[in-house]
Amino acid sequence: MALIEEPRRINPLLRVAIAVSDRVTGRRMLPARLLAWYPRAAIGAGVLESLVAHHEPSERLLKLVRITASITANCAFCVDMNGFEYDRVGITDAELRALPAGTEDDVATFSATERLAIDYARRISRSPLVFPEELTTALRAAFTERELVILATTAAQVNYWARVIQA
Repeated sequence: MALIEEPRRINPLLRVAIAVSDRVTGRRMLPARLLAWYPRAAIGAGVLESLVAHHEPSERLLKLVRITASITANCAFCVDMNGFEYDRVGITDAELRALPAGTEDDVATFSATERLAIDYARRISRSPLVFPEELTTALRAAFTERELVILATTAAQVNYWARVIQA
């Protein structure tokens, strides 16, 4: 149940953007409707959402980061949205089950790079932020600077939505 009700009247441009978001996701996007109370926040969130990475470094890796951040932030809506069609990017049921359990090291199909990204997403999504030196060394060896920024902003975007939705 939302803390606030949807506005009765929504700016026509925001109404169009919300309709597009509903259509793209196949769901009724309550968070977008609630953001209509403050159109600047709605526009900023829309820009953020439209500019996130979808293919680089890979769709599979980004999906793993999004699901992990959603689980760690404890946002059921985010898990639903980010876990949708997980199998389309090659994530298996066993891999999906390992993420909330934190047992990805026991799943042979995860690559070392994927395990690093999952650990990074978990750490980005917890407080306090703790990045041991051995992790940062391994991340620098496995990813380019651009890829690290993409992974960090992908997890941060999930955390933004998790906090807005839960608040």
